[in-house]
Amino acid sequence: MFSALGHDQQMSSPGGFRRFAALRNPDCRPYLFGAALAMMADNVEHVITYWILWEKFHSPALAGFQVISHWVPFLLFSVYFGGLADRFDCRRVIQAAQFLFMAVSVAWGVLFLTDSLEIWSACVLLMLHGIAGALWGPGEQLMLHDFVGDQELPSAVRLNATFRSLGILFGPVIGSALLLGLGHTAGIFVNVLVYLPLTIFLFRTKFTGHTRDGRPVRRERVGALDSLRVLRAVRANRTLVSMIALGGLGSFFVGASLQTVMPIFAQDLGAGSAGLAYGILLFAHGAGGVLGGLLLEATGWIPATVSSAVVSTFAYGLSTLLFAVVGNYPLALLLLVVGGVANLTSMSVGQTLVQLLAPPADRGRVIGVYGVASHGLRFGSGITVGLFGSVVGMHWSLAISASALCLGTLLVAGAVLPRRAG
Repeated sequence: MFSALGHDQQMSSPGGFRRFAALRNPDCRPYLFGAALAMMADNVEHVITYWILWEKFHSPALAGFQVISHWVPFLLFSVYFGGLADRFDCRRVIQAAQFLFMAVSVAWGVLFLTDSLEIWSACVLLMLHGIAGALWGPGEQLMLHDFVGDQELPSAVRLNATFRSLGILFGPVIGSALLLGLGHTAGIFVNVLVYLPLTIFLFRTKFTGHTRDGRPVRRERVGALDSLRVLRAVRANRTLVSMIALGGLGSFFVGASLQTVMPIFAQDLGAGSAGLAYGILLFAHGAGGVLGGLLLEATGWIPATVSSAVVSTFAYGLSTLLFAVVGNYPLALLLLVVGGVANLTSMSVGQTLVQLLAPPADRGRVIGVYGVASHGLRFGSGITVGLFGSVVGMHWSLAISASALCLGTLLVAGAVLPRRAG
């Protein structure tokens, strides 16, 4: 296993950078496009179902459960699903997730068609949708690693995050168009087709997620306490632990809260129509991630090192803090773009280092632990920003949460960087 300093030197060595390397790889390229479509379908489903659920039930509690059901499966099952990715053909693991996504969409469509949707059935489908997302994650990262190998893994992770950001960015647009053009029932059925390209590609590719390491062997069954075993196995690697900590800090203190508070900020910033201001703020936040990924791929300015992860995470916290307190709409837009760039950089660098440093036999489970931190803890932002915001106001709660992210990042930097320098 690499030392922290040795790994930094390897990843930042000159001459190893190739622009858009993963897109040049004929095996990885179709996966990236298919994953972008699947992520777009995921977000199209959110647009259609969330709208219908609000129109039918007008339940704030159900709206809150939508967030919980999306992220809690990552918290509860990521390590277990990482174990499945370690033990089995990752193509089949990802296809199982895609089939579950499609089954949930079909179930929504049937309930819409028969006008039999109830709160309990909605909760079941929301939870199954979240489970599908958690199941997809570890297998996807192992497939990317298998497609491109160690040297081009930073490009694959970065471009995958960028393409996912594109899916997130255009999902609401396509979802709204389907909702208005075809109606919610036909729209949700059409959306099922968008999952198919990735599913079909996985029948055709020869890569399994384990090809470069040899065929997968039968390992021990993954138990409920497996996350503790994996943590014990990796805790001696301070770099690995620091990346998991940084992912958890960003997830818990800011997480998905920006989308939920955006209507309030759009109104408070007073930029003409609140609806238009809201849409532009959301677009700026998503566009930052896309712009950041393309910029990093085109320039190679930021290597996949611990220092890069620390600086970008701090920049994400600082830009979010400034966004929370500024009263100028154009400046707020700029800060959202900067925050999107910083967040994509932080997450892609962290994901890359975790995969490169994880022991091959436990790579899926280590990725699962990282998924618990970087995705599962996002439910916490509903507490740190949402519930706390009901007491002190959303501007203050977001500012305090972003400040906590900055402070936590500095603590992680203080713990890991001196040891690396030595």
